[in-house]
Amino acid sequence: MLKDITLGQYFPGDSVFHRADPRAKIILGIVFIVAVFLADSPLSYAFLLLSTVLMIAVSRIPFKTVLRSMRALIFIIIFTSVINIFWTRGEHLIFEWKFIHIYREGLTFAAYMVIRITCLLCGTGVMLSYTTSPIALTDGLEQLLSPLKKIKLPVHEFSMMMTIALRFIPTLIEETDKIMSAQRSRGADLSSGGLIRRAKALIPVLIPLFVSAFRRADDLAVAMECRCYHGGEGRTRMNKLHFGLADLALTLAFAAFTAGIVLLNKVPLNVFN
Repeated sequence: MLKDITLGQYFPGDSVFHRADPRAKIILGIVFIVAVFLADSPLSYAFLLLSTVLMIAVSRIPFKTVLRSMRALIFIIIFTSVINIFWTRGEHLIFEWKFIHIYREGLTFAAYMVIRITCLLCGTGVMLSYTTSPIALTDGLEQLLSPLKKIKLPVHEFSMMMTIALRFIPTLIEETDKIMSAQRSRGADLSSGGLIRRAKALIPVLIPLFVSAFRRADDLAVAMECRCYHGGEGRTRMNKLHFGLADLALTLAFAAFTAGIVLLNKVPLNVFN
């Protein structure tokens, strides 16, 4: 299960998203998140789902890889769906038994939630971490926040911190999997028993994980000091970012996508009858 988590991983490629300016991808990622929450009708949700599938296809990242990353969040998706099914009230009652009431509106809202969470995770992953290297993501985020330097905010340090944290997520996941495998080989039972027993069984995993994380952080700090790292002061870049025609086309495509979501929200379903 831990190996299925692909958050923070970069998949090299030569797609439109890979070649796009990281600044444009960060902005368009925010636009995509806003558009996901603007969807409010069956047509707009269908359009959102179709657009997300199209984004994955254009990025040339295997669908299996993207969908496999959802397995780690399947419990959260199911839990959210169940909560919405049993707690959403409406006018069309489908099932009733004692204190359990299931309405058609609850099922619809639960389906919308599943589509929203799935599209949000897959779309932002394709826009950012899957198709953008950590270095490019740092440069793009720093340049977008550069106006804040005028009020003495440590923009470079903030961007570097965010990127390092994102970059080390796969490393820590891999380290956790190794520690758990080592503990199981020594006879540790990490999967049986109640919640409290499972929590106690994770203590032998968490302690070496924290030790390993602090050791990696110290090694990284020493390596940065040995390379005379002094933050963003006087820093130069080998590759300068350029906003080209492909980025403009991608921006227009996302503008059309957001406009489509808004327009489809206003289309009544009986227009097709």
